Amino acid sequence: MFEPSPPVISPQIWQVGALCRAIADALDARFNPVAVRGEVTGFARASSGHCYLTLKDDIGQIRCAMFRRAALLLDFVPRDGELVEVRGRLDVYGPRGDLQLIIESMSRAGQGALFEQFLKVKAKLEAQGLFDAARKRPVPLQPRGIGIVTSLGAAALHDVATALQRRVPHIPVVLAPAQVQGGNAAIEIKQALVDLYRYCSNDQSTSQKDAPIIDVILLVRGGGSIEDLAAFNDESLARTIAASPVPVISGIGHETDFTIADFCADLRAPTPTAAAELVAQPTSAWLGLLQNSQERLQTALIRRIDTLHQGLDTAAQRLGRPSELSAKAQVALAAQAQRLNAWVNRFVQTKNHDFKGMALNHAQSTHRDLARRQDQLERLSLRLGLLDPGLVLQRGYAWLQDDQGRTVTSARQTRPGQAVRATLADGMVDLTVANRG
Repeated sequence: MFEPSPPVISPQIWQVGALCRAIADALDARFNPVAVRGEVTGFARASSGHCYLTLKDDIGQIRCAMFRRAALLLDFVPRDGELVEVRGRLDVYGPRGDLQLIIESMSRAGQGALFEQFLKVKAKLEAQGLFDAARKRPVPLQPRGIGIVTSLGAAALHDVATALQRRVPHIPVVLAPAQVQGGNAAIEIKQALVDLYRYCSNDQSTSQKDAPIIDVILLVRGGGSIEDLAAFNDESLARTIAASPVPVISGIGHETDFTIADFCADLRAPTPTAAAELVAQPTSAWLGLLQNSQERLQTALIRRIDTLHQGLDTAAQRLGRPSELSAKAQVALAAQAQRLNAWVNRFVQTKNHDFKGMALNHAQSTHRDLARRQDQLERLSLRLGLLDPGLVLQRGYAWLQDDQGRTVTSARQTRPGQAVRATLADGMVDLTVANRG
């Protein structure tokens, strides 16, 4: 005999909202109230005053909500990575069907593993001097090239590239891509930095001789939780940053985010965009500075030329025209000749008067003396005539002066290439010394 099959019982058909409510009731009856210990991650405070976060440990995580009335009772601000103990109740958020823990109270239970590791590495490297201000290098205002380490898919790359293109499109950029989150991120970031270091020296290899020379490196990524930024807290990465041959600027996360990489870098920027702006002085600013320098140089040059012109005019007034000097010398010579002739006449007249009283036997001696003196007079007149500068110049001689107006009387006073001025009988000629014998 065959036994009849049991009747098939059809499952109850639930409305989605009713099922969520039934699950919430079951959780409430089975678990609530609950006390949970876990590590804070993704903590955020909304404008309404409500707080949202995730509690996690090594094997699981749960989303949490802390409404404004409970958040006002907090005596500390939860930080990502911090270990806390919370009390509350399990619930199901119907619109999304998510399991969540509604937190009624929260207290510190110690620091999370990631945060503890962060503090440990920070203390070690700080004691070894990797954070010392003395080893920080100034950032070049006009680098020859800029290196960037970040993820190809990161929004930070777009922000940095946009800022550099807008401000310094003429400066070459070398990108070394790397994952900035995940288990292998620290290794990839280190390798990307090492790859860029080959561009930071003038002694580049033959294969890179045409590549741009990098004077600064930007290490950037967007914000995230302590887990998201864990790669930048790696001790080995910190030492690689400290060994950089050029300044490194970190722009990791938001302004409130700090990593070990920030402490090792030569300069920390609050955001990736700010990091780019620190090495990208706008072209307009440099052009304005160049214009101001040009104007100052032009003004100084004009003043110098005016001063030299005034000095030249003063020198010309002191020197006068050579023809005028010659005329003055001729007038002075003529006056001397007149005075000499008058003296001679007076002398002759005096001697003639004296000779009338002398004996006849002195007449011949007197005539010889007079003839001798007359000869002396003629020689003196001739020598006076030879001293006339105009006559000297007319015989083909020239009067040489250097650029300071000093008379040149010897070849030793000149040098090849020197400018001299020659005064001739009918004017002046500017000359240049070719060589000196």
